[in-house]
Formats: sequence, C-alpha cells, structure tokens
Amino acid sequence: MFGDWFILHFTENNGMAFGMDLPGVYGKIFLSLFRLAAISGIIIFLVRLMKQNSNPGLIISISLILAGAVGNMIDSAFYGMIFSDSYGRIASLFPQEGGYSSFLQGRVVDMFYFPVIKGTLPDWLPFWGNRYFVFFRPVFNIADSAITIGVFVIIFFQKRFFNTPETKRTTGATAEVSE
Repeated sequence: MFGDWFILHFTENNGMAFGMDLPGVYGKIFLSLFRLAAISGIIIFLVRLMKQNSNPGLIISISLILAGAVGNMIDSAFYGMIFSDSYGRIASLFPQEGGYSSFLQGRVVDMFYFPVIKGTLPDWLPFWGNRYFVFFRPVFNIADSAITIGVFVIIFFQKRFFNTPETKRTTGATAEVSE
C-alpha cells in the first residue's frame, strides 16, 4: 500500500536511541532513573515557563518533549511486566507466568521504519564502496517523533522563543558601548 519507503516494523529497543544501551541490570536501572530525573526537570522547567507567560510555541515544544519522554518511560517501566517475551513468536498480553521482565526493566517498542533510499554505494567511494546502503535506517515510535519535533522546533525558532525584551536591551547597550 505504501511502497517500500514506509514499513511498520515491530522492534523492541532495550535502551536508548539507535538501540544503544547501558549493559546489565544496573545499566537499565540507571537509565530509568536518569529518565525519571529528566522528566522531573522538564516538568519543573515547563511550569516555570508557563508562570513566566513564555512564548506559546516554546511551551508547546517543551510539552512535546515531555510527552515523548513520558511515553518512552511508560513503555520501559511497564511493557516487560504485562507482555511475554516476543523473540521468535507473538507476545501475549498478561501471561499467567508473568511478563518477561520486572518494573523499569522493559523494552520500548519502536515501529516506524522509513528506508527512503536503498542501494549499493559506488565502487569509487573509499572505505564504503560497493556496500549496501539504506538512507534513514532508524526504527522509531510516536514518542520519539514528539521529542524530535519539539527539539527541532526549538532549534528552528530559538531567536523568537528566547529573544526577550531584556535580551534586546542588553544586546543594544553592549553594541553602543563597543562603538
């Protein structure tokens, strides 16, 4: 239906972006605690922005980042408790023997895959010549998309979001003094 450029591809991600993880049980616990601390920091920052009547675009962007972080945290915290292992088979919901993992030890489910360009790199290319190539290889989920969109909007509109009247006065005063 969509062709070869969009594939729904079920993947369970053990850790962070691009499948990276911190090894062992303690690595996963550390990652989960870091995620909880980051979510707490984002909430505090968002509340402060709302009290300061900051730019609505900035508030929406930070909210997208928060929503994505919370979504991935929920997956990581509970997915392993409510599903059986899915390696080589279809996972079952609420198995009698319990899930494949304990609290904060689950995987994050990724499902969107956009292999936009596929092919073989040219022979003349040093080191990578004649190798199979896929442009945009990562598999991701809606939460990852929310985080990415929020970050890109902040980067793209940073002057509008962070250029307050205070900053303008300070910048103007500095320019006059240096002349």
